[in-house]
Amino acid sequence: MRIVAGRWRGRKIVAPRDARVRPTGDRVREAWLSIVNPYLPDARVLDLFAGSGALGLEALSRGAQRVDFVELAPASLAAIRTNAAALGAGDSAIIHRANALDFVRRVNANAYDVAFADPPYDLGLASRLAEQWLTVPFATVLGIEHRADESLPGEGDTRRYGGTVLTFYRTTRVEG
Repeated sequence: MRIVAGRWRGRKIVAPRDARVRPTGDRVREAWLSIVNPYLPDARVLDLFAGSGALGLEALSRGAQRVDFVELAPASLAAIRTNAAALGAGDSAIIHRANALDFVRRVNANAYDVAFADPPYDLGLASRLAEQWLTVPFATVLGIEHRADESLPGEGDTRRYGGTVLTFYRTTRVEG
């Protein structure tokens, strides 16, 4: 895997050695980052179910101020640490070993500018996360990756990429 754009463009990152991890494909990741790009300069970013940390690292590469990576799996935590160190992310990458749903339940409204979520499929986590955001919008923009046959609650903006869908929730809109 490689960073797609920004100051670390083209730099390689590693994926965790864990069969349960499903890294976001390059095409979907590039589209996802392009959609949220207007929000990224100096942003506070949250990367839930972070896996390799690719989404949050892309955000840092494109000018985000800081990213909180939230992950439970030891192999994923190791990959995020390795990737952040290799890129020289320093104090702008904060890694939390935590359950993503528990983490966001403790977060105040508007604590983040952008939140990424790529939860494991088929466990209902995407819907539960969307419901939590609808109750307390912890980020100005929340993007959730999920299967095309799973519909999420609320008035999300969906973009389909084959069998993968990105659903975006926003508290405000950026024109352009």
